[in-house]
Amino acid sequence: MVEKTHQRLKLQKQLPLLLAAALFCTIFSFDAKAINLISDEESETLLHNISRPIFKTAGINFNPNDVYLVNDNSLNAFVGDGNRLFIHSGTILAADKVNELQGVIAHEAGHIQGGHILRLKLKMQSLQEVGLVSTIVAGTAILATGRPDVGMAVLLGSQSSALNNYSIYQTSEERSADQAANEILKENNVSPNGMLSFMKKLNQQNQLNGREEIPYFRTHPVTRERITFFESLVQGNKAPENSKYQEDFLRVQAKLFAFLNSPQATRQKYPASDKSVPARYARVIADFKQLKIPSAQKGIDGLISLEPNNPYFHELKGQIYLETGKIKQAVAEYQKALQLRPGSALLQVSLAQAMLENTPSAPDLQKILSLLNKSQLKRPSALGYLLLSRAYGAAGDDARASQNAAEFSFAAGEPQTAQRQIEQARLLAKGNKQLLTKLDDLSARVAEALKDKNI
Repeated sequence: MVEKTHQRLKLQKQLPLLLAAALFCTIFSFDAKAINLISDEESETLLHNISRPIFKTAGINFNPNDVYLVNDNSLNAFVGDGNRLFIHSGTILAADKVNELQGVIAHEAGHIQGGHILRLKLKMQSLQEVGLVSTIVAGTAILATGRPDVGMAVLLGSQSSALNNYSIYQTSEERSADQAANEILKENNVSPNGMLSFMKKLNQQNQLNGREEIPYFRTHPVTRERITFFESLVQGNKAPENSKYQEDFLRVQAKLFAFLNSPQATRQKYPASDKSVPARYARVIADFKQLKIPSAQKGIDGLISLEPNNPYFHELKGQIYLETGKIKQAVAEYQKALQLRPGSALLQVSLAQAMLENTPSAPDLQKILSLLNKSQLKRPSALGYLLLSRAYGAAGDDARASQNAAEFSFAAGEPQTAQRQIEQARLLAKGNKQLLTKLDDLSARVAEALKDKNI
C-alpha cells in the first residue's frame, strides 16, 4: 500500500539524468538527490490505463515500469531518460477529472515525441561551457521551492544574455509540446478542455506564489498564454470530456488523499454524509491511520460486500490485518487480492511479506521465494531484494541471502555496503557458476557507482 511502499530513486550522474521540461519549470536532478516515489497497484494501474493509448498515438514505446508516481504536493509532471514519466501526487489530487490527467500526460508525451530531452541535454552542455549551468540550476531550484527572492540576483547577473537565450529555447519547447498534446488528444477523441482546466489551476498557483510577476517567468512559458492557446482549441471541439476511468480516478484520488493527509483533513474532505464509494474508501483509511481498527474493518467489509471482486479492497484489508498482527488473516486477504489481480508484482511482494511474518514452513518458504523471484523479474524493487534475502536466509541458502542483501544495499544507494556483501556472497557461493555470474554483474554496477561517487 501507499504509505508502506515509499521508495527513493537515487540519481547518480553529475549531469542531470532527468533533464526534462516540466509543466511550469525545468526540473534538474543531481547527484545524491532522491525523488520520493509511491508504489501502489491501484494508482499505477490507473496511470497505465490512461497513458498507454497516449504513448501509442505519439509513437512511443510504453513500459509500465517507466511510469512513476512522485510523492509531491506540487502541480507537476515531467519526463526523463528512457521515456520515463513522473507524475506528482499533487497533480492527481488537484485534478477534477481524468481528462485533466490525460492532457498533462499528452503534454509530456509531446516532449518525448519532439526529442526535447536529448536537445535539452545538448543545450545544457553548451551552457555548461560558458559556466551557466550552476547559475540556472540554482535559480530554478530556488524558484521551485517558492522562494524566488533568494535566487533572482543569481539569475539576473552579468550572464543574462545567455540565460535569456535558454529561456526562449524553453518557451519554444513548451509550445511545441502543447501543440503535440493537442494532436495526440484529438487522435484519441479526448477533449482539450482538461488541459485548459489544468492550465487555469496552474496559473492560479503561480499567481499565489507570485511567479508571474518575476522577470524569469515572463521569458519562460507564460501560463496565461498557454491558457489562451487551449481556449482556442476548446471552441467548437466536440470530443467527450467524460472517461470510463473517471470512477477509478476518484477512488485513487481519495486513497492518495487519505494516506498522504491527516485523518482530520480526510474527514473534512470526505464527511460521513458522503456515501460514495471513494468517500467511504477514504474514511476507512482515516480510521486505520487513527488505529480505529474495528471501525476500519467494518468499513472495508462494507466495501467488499459491495464489490467482492475488487482486489484493492482485499489488499487494504490485508494491510489492516498485517499491521495489527493478524498474520494468517492478512495472508488470506493478500492471496484473494492476487487471485483477482494475477501477475501483480506489488501484490506478490505484499503476500510474500505477510507469509514471512508467520514463521513459514519449508514448503511456504518455497512459495515465498517463487513469488518474490517472479515479482523481481517483472519489477525489481529494493523491498523485493530485502525480502528475498530474508527468505533465502530462512531457507538456509546463505550465499543467495548475501547476494540479495547486496542487491538491496545497492538499490538503497549504499554501494560500499553492497561491495562487502558481494565478497561475502562469493565466499559462500562455492563454485556456483550461475550465482557467481550474477555477483560479477552486480560487482560491475557497484564499481561504476563508486566511480561516479569518486570513492
